[in-house]
Amino acid sequence: MTDEGTHPGQSLFERIGGESTFTRLVEHFYAGIRTDDVLLPMYPAEDLEGAIWRLSTFLQQYFGGPTTYSDQRGHPRLRMRHAAFKVNSEAKEHWLAHMKVALESLQLSPLDQDELWDYLERAAVSMVNTFEP
Repeated sequence: MTDEGTHPGQSLFERIGGESTFTRLVEHFYAGIRTDDVLLPMYPAEDLEGAIWRLSTFLQQYFGGPTTYSDQRGHPRLRMRHAAFKVNSEAKEHWLAHMKVALESLQLSPLDQDELWDYLERAAVSMVNTFEP
């Protein structure tokens, strides 16, 4: 173990507690989405549980967990999968605000939180597909 409390060679998935931690993150995130007038209309009401599963399994896989997401859905193709939605700067900021609250609720080590946040922030920026309000 290092002075920062991390274990060299472990994936972020392993270091932060695996599937249960990512599930808590995404469920907390979607609790915010359910109250958001900008983002909620982008999600089919009958498929919020599906959206939770997809985001959770995607993040687990990305950070070194099982390949369940790709095994069941193929390549993530994030930009293509989000192309049907108007993702502008406002939507990105709302998404990041809910994700920041969810991430902070996990009370991870600063290094692990920073690693996860760095990816989430870059991913949110890459999903912006319009400058229209």
